[in-house]
Amino acid sequence: MIFDTHAHYDDEAFEEDREELLASVKEAGVAAIANIGYKKSSIAETHRIADTHDFVYEVLGFHPDETFEMEAEKETVLEWLHGELQREKVIGLGEIGLDYYWDKTEREIQKKWFRAQLDLAKELALPVVIHSREAAQDTFDIIKEAGIPEGLLVMHCYSYSPEMAKEYLKMGYYLGIGGVVTFKNAKKLKETVALAPLSQLLTETDCPYLTPVPFRGKRNDSGKIPLVLDEIAGIKKTDREETEAVCYENALRFYRMSS
Repeated sequence: MIFDTHAHYDDEAFEEDREELLASVKEAGVAAIANIGYKKSSIAETHRIADTHDFVYEVLGFHPDETFEMEAEKETVLEWLHGELQREKVIGLGEIGLDYYWDKTEREIQKKWFRAQLDLAKELALPVVIHSREAAQDTFDIIKEAGIPEGLLVMHCYSYSPEMAKEYLKMGYYLGIGGVVTFKNAKKLKETVALAPLSQLLTETDCPYLTPVPFRGKRNDSGKIPLVLDEIAGIKKTDREETEAVCYENALRFYRMSS
């Protein structure tokens, strides 16, 4: 069975065939999907999708690029988010963090609300999904400062060095691995997968983005995770079926769900 631990089926890229696609990936062996609601409009659509599909769950928070929304509403937005996180199908908080690539929101504002959302995750004992792009050291420092318990944090779409990965792994956290691992130029990520314990890897798509080879450049979906699992098994020289089973159990453990 397959667990897509990070997807965006609320995205407009799925507007025309969302229902058919979700039905097809379920039939293909995808047992669970965590849909990430990362801004107010996305959170509202994530609710709708989760409410109408038994195998789709919710992870809610404000992406660093969207923290200007939080700054505009100040403390009331945390109260609102706290309420949204009480929904029955919510299994985590995210994706939150820092993004210095797009720099859509001032960096100090990103840091402020990153810390605030980490505190909220701790208060509610929720697993937290981290987005970090070109902000390696600041992300690491804030996470270390926050003291998120072992097993309750994943570095989504891990893209930094194998050396930094070792630090996250020592802290008992997970690494999210998606289609990028199949790219020929993903040398650092392949090295990271080779050194990481299989028990600390989660499979994800970030769909509709980051589609694995040989479909790179086309729309991604959860049905393409087998290509990611093939690559992980090849890198780690592990049995393919065992790799899938372990990654599925990892996701259940991370999101605190029963099988």
